[in-house]
Amino acid sequence: MGVRGIRGATTVEQNEETVILQATSDLLKEIVKENQIIPDDICSIWITVTHDLDATFPAKVIREMAGWELVPLMCSLEVPVKGSLEKCIRFMVHVNTDKKQGEIRHIYLGRAQALRPDFSAK
Repeated sequence: MGVRGIRGATTVEQNEETVILQATSDLLKEIVKENQIIPDDICSIWITVTHDLDATFPAKVIREMAGWELVPLMCSLEVPVKGSLEKCIRFMVHVNTDKKQGEIRHIYLGRAQALRPDFSAK
């Protein structure tokens, strides 16, 4: 078994706590579903947000989910590149798996689909 990274991203339209937490939850659930993983498979999750999202820590909703209390989580700011996608939440999920790199499903939702259209088409 080895460690693989699963990428994901989503966007929100408002800098509001409930909106950010719902989008974070939706993204995590989709990553889990598409990659058939459970919390015990997860080494850690690194979450970044763009500078315009400061109403809450996205990790808050994950820490409140049953079974996810022990998963190490870290939030940070995305590099503020001019012209980059606004109001964006990005994930890097480190997972223990036997899957090959090509079997990993990276998930891009909302306007974040523009970041990786090759992964967004289902």
